[in-house]
Amino acid sequence: MKLSTTMLFILAFLISGYCQADSEIVIKFSHVVATDTPKGQAAKKFKELAEQRTNGRVRVEIYPDSLLYNEHEEIKALQTGAVQMLAPEFSQFKAAGLNSFDLFDLPYAFPSMEILHRFVDGKRGANLFSKLSKKGLTGLAYWDNGYKQMSSNKAMHTVRNLKKLKIRTQPSKVLAAQVKALGASPQELPASGVYASLHQGILDGTENTIADFFAQNLHEVQQHLTISNHGYLGYAVIVNKRFWDELPVDIRIILKQVMDETTIFERDVAQQANENALVQVIAANATNVYTLTPRQRTAWQRALLPVYQQFDRSIGNYLIRSIGRTAKIVKREQDKAKKK
Repeated sequence: MKLSTTMLFILAFLISGYCQADSEIVIKFSHVVATDTPKGQAAKKFKELAEQRTNGRVRVEIYPDSLLYNEHEEIKALQTGAVQMLAPEFSQFKAAGLNSFDLFDLPYAFPSMEILHRFVDGKRGANLFSKLSKKGLTGLAYWDNGYKQMSSNKAMHTVRNLKKLKIRTQPSKVLAAQVKALGASPQELPASGVYASLHQGILDGTENTIADFFAQNLHEVQQHLTISNHGYLGYAVIVNKRFWDELPVDIRIILKQVMDETTIFERDVAQQANENALVQVIAANATNVYTLTPRQRTAWQRALLPVYQQFDRSIGNYLIRSIGRTAKIVKREQDKAKKK
């Protein structure tokens, strides 16, 4: 029996769909940190759960420590399909023209992790991810590294103490403006060169989460660590949009559930890593650890207000104000819980 052209096309389409559904799906997950970091551990957790829950239909290949691409190359690699999944820092989106993600670099933007998680897990976080679509990207989750602290070889209790210090920052106009507002000089430098630069006196200090501070052995070359909680460091887990949209629907649903579960795990690991690192830094007895008093913290916040004025328009005033609304909602819920 001779089949019509239409019938042949339909048959070919069905066979192709069947093969795609049954063939192994490979996800190359590239990141730039070590496997024992919160991000590295979460990537491994995602791999285990994804492969298990899909009964082997999905295979996740993890490439840590910039084995494939460094932090300046990875988003381009994702857009071209060279890899399928990343977890970059928010500052990396600036190169793609996505200024809204500068929100996370604003100093003292999120008063607590509860407020932060409520913000990113809700409508505002979803709206931010929707901006990725035009860049060929899809956002899946927000992961933590933690609050950043300030370190140097000089005690930093007041804003005056930071005057003229050379402070290392990540590539970010917001972070550079933050350091300038504190009277210091911002110095962009890859993380791999920070230890040597501090040891040689090229840099005076840096800002880091405590976990990163200890993991990079910076306590060996920094005499003072100020617990300032002045900024937040986190990641956006993103995938290539075309790859994600073309996945079988059942696989996409499973992977999203796995990512949600992995995100809870990652946030717990990040919190624990920072708590453990602080204990280890204190135990090493090489760095003086000082926590800002409420009055000193307020002085730091006031000194940093010009940063908001500078980036109010480019980030979006509505986004900045929405953090305040989220904070009010969380406080109302906390007050209700106390009355029960």
